[in-house]
Amino acid sequence: MNKRSVCIVGLGYVGLPLANALARAGHRVSGYDISAARIAELQGGHDHTNELSDGHLAEVAIDFSHEPGVIAEAEIIILAIPTPVTDDKKPDLEPLKSAARTVGEHMTKGAIVVSESTVYPGTTEEVCVPILEEASGMVCGRDFTVGYSPERINPGDRERTVDKIVKVVSGQDARTTDILCDLYGSVVTAGIHRAPNIKVAEMAKAIENAQRDLNIAYVNEIALFCHRLGIETKDVLAAAGTKWNFLPFQPGLVGGHCIGVDPYYLVEKARQLGMKTQVITAGRGINEAMAGEVADQIARGLSVPCEEAKILVLGITFKENVPDTRNSKVHDVVLALQEKGCVVEVHDAELSDGAIAKLGYALGNPESGTYDAVALLVPHTEYLNEDILLSLTKENGLIYDLKSILDRGKIEAAGRTYAAL
Repeated sequence: MNKRSVCIVGLGYVGLPLANALARAGHRVSGYDISAARIAELQGGHDHTNELSDGHLAEVAIDFSHEPGVIAEAEIIILAIPTPVTDDKKPDLEPLKSAARTVGEHMTKGAIVVSESTVYPGTTEEVCVPILEEASGMVCGRDFTVGYSPERINPGDRERTVDKIVKVVSGQDARTTDILCDLYGSVVTAGIHRAPNIKVAEMAKAIENAQRDLNIAYVNEIALFCHRLGIETKDVLAAAGTKWNFLPFQPGLVGGHCIGVDPYYLVEKARQLGMKTQVITAGRGINEAMAGEVADQIARGLSVPCEEAKILVLGITFKENVPDTRNSKVHDVVLALQEKGCVVEVHDAELSDGAIAKLGYALGNPESGTYDAVALLVPHTEYLNEDILLSLTKENGLIYDLKSILDRGKIEAAGRTYAAL
């Protein structure tokens, strides 16, 4: 393994763990982020995303900087930039374009620029390369090269860390791919998959999350079917799951910055090619509609009219045990309940009261007070106690259990109504 000088551009839930892993492997690592507050936090030895503990940060030396000049010191520059969608569900490549422009302005000859962001096929070579060339005055393939190695980080997952997930690696030529395979191979013990070209690697990443989106959409539609039949979704999935090849997906809200976003990148690329997606688009439609369905189920379970109901929503992050609220569909549930006339208060065990208030929610108190309904929408570990939920719910009140985790019998025996997706 050759020791390299590497700069990670973007120090979020993807970039920071990768920077830490590369530094532990002995590479000289710098980290650049446009957020001065983020750099100050990391320089102070703390990561508010909880992807790395203070101890992990203290174990290695990383040059965290808000100054883009650090990019010039790196042989390999890795872009770990968010790729969201706009309000009308179109790919928003502006953060990636801006990062490419900054890199182009500061990189030196011979650099390799590799992106880890989820994009549609062709983005690296057709969108990023022209920006890098214009900003640097250099020619790709002669003065610098590019690669693509999609991130596969699962936020909050302490088992499937960056070193334990097979890494797909691609470069524009064999030499670039060799160097990147060597770099990532110094960190990833799970193995390296060498993709034949950059577009293959880009497409592979996009379809990974689209596949999950479709599988969840299928069980979400089955859950709605089960409700109309008057049977429990959990019971149906348990029975079907006894067959060896039945896939164990669960219904729920699909938010976050991957599964609920990446399919739109495929839809857009298909549109550019004159192709209309059907399965991908249908799956997205089902999952986008689930927040409204959940709100309707909660409303139907109330023992009082919506205009008289006070509801406590537990959890507003996009998944359990992480502090990340990006693209959380709980927000849509809250809005739908408010539109029905309900008073909605919110609590999240992963967020401070100030952070919740900043998002515009009325703050609930899970330690006192009673509600007509308690909706467990994000099952943070701290909430998985029926006694606590019962104490918060009025007699004949509703406990809504989105992911069917709680003990229905115990809840109903205590004189409460139980409902689940």
